[in-house]
Amino acid sequence: MSIFDILGPVMVGPSSSHTAGAVRIGNVCRKLLGEDVKNAEIFLHGSFAETGKGHGTDKALIAGLLGMDTDNLEIPNSFEIAKKANLDFSISKIFIEDAHPNSVLLKLKSENRSLEILASSRGGGRICIDKIDDIETDFTGDYPTLIVHNLDQPGHVAEVASMLAHKGVNIATMKLYRNKKGGYAVMIIETDQAIPAEALAWLHRVEGVIKVTYLNIRDE
Repeated sequence: MSIFDILGPVMVGPSSSHTAGAVRIGNVCRKLLGEDVKNAEIFLHGSFAETGKGHGTDKALIAGLLGMDTDNLEIPNSFEIAKKANLDFSISKIFIEDAHPNSVLLKLKSENRSLEILASSRGGGRICIDKIDDIETDFTGDYPTLIVHNLDQPGHVAEVASMLAHKGVNIATMKLYRNKKGGYAVMIIETDQAIPAEALAWLHRVEGVIKVTYLNIRDE
């Protein structure tokens, strides 16, 4: 157990789950998109939907999408800042079967990319990315995280693992998902070291790889 688990995050807002967690969800989703968010459709589920407005969950999510951290004093002004930054957004309620009570579905667009993410706030500022583009996932963003979307064909896992070993990057965890045999697959790999930019560029060129997403909150 860490001191963060005992005391919780340094934050602006009344609730670690509804405010700090929401900021962190927005921030991590922005980094997963890899570019400035231009349009965001946000759907609140469960407790987020019922009590989120009072806790500032809506403003916290937008603040995170703008790149703010949990202790930023401008979080309450995120709507106005988003308008100046040309970030168009909408916020509504939704019911998502079997989702965590503090869940949010984000449909994000930048100039060149789009991403759909289901995320949840688990208390104390901790979050989980539960789905990406309708593929079930399970990671927190606490480690450098590589997400590879690829065709479900033999050899892709070995290629990625070999590349990381060649670059001196140790795999902490690896999880594999697919929608069906021979269909669409996702690798989620958490690593102990940052992954070099040239390795990510190489992955983009591998035959059968559809999309590469990289998250490293340690960069900041």
